[in-house]
Amino acid sequence: MRLAAASALAFALCSSASAQDTASTRTTLGKATDVFERAASARAAKKVSERYDPAFRKYTKRYFGPAFDWRYFKAQGFAESGLKPNATSWVGARGVMQLMPSTYQEIASHRPEFGPIDQPEWNIAAGIMHDRYLWNLWLNTVPDDERHRFMFASYNAGEGTINRAFAAAKSKGSVPAWSSIELIAPTVQRWRYSETLGYVRRIDSTYARLTGIR
Repeated sequence: MRLAAASALAFALCSSASAQDTASTRTTLGKATDVFERAASARAAKKVSERYDPAFRKYTKRYFGPAFDWRYFKAQGFAESGLKPNATSWVGARGVMQLMPSTYQEIASHRPEFGPIDQPEWNIAAGIMHDRYLWNLWLNTVPDDERHRFMFASYNAGEGTINRAFAAAKSKGSVPAWSSIELIAPTVQRWRYSETLGYVRRIDSTYARLTGIR
């Protein structure tokens, strides 16, 4: 009887250990699978994120020259649409760079090689070309290291709105810096300023992430 009881106890202990080993193995395999799945998802996300890099590089070089960092416009594309080519806003802006059809048509009328607005390459090209026009508007008005913020704000709110904000800041004796616009923004009429200020901040933060700046 004692031998039988001992045998039963040994069998039970072995079974318990075997079950624990099996559970441990399953847990380890599950964790490994999760790691592989996360890595695969990260690779897929990176691939999606980088699919338009050639277009951003090409048209930044064409309209801004080789010294301008193309990642500013990629950051803008993230802020506009999350780099989604089929994105459409509630006001009808379309594509990666969220251009209004009328704006795109005006730009494309000077570039017969441009195709449909929903084609990502042409949408990106037109967006950067429009940025170039806005960039030139602020030449000799604000410091070069601030000019991209005025350019992007003008893209979002319209150059007339940002010009009014700039004039209001200047009338208060403020220096021509974006921080002055942020301070004066609540006093500028007919401007959804919180949207524009947030837009510029998102571009700056995304650009910092893309370039590894902390």
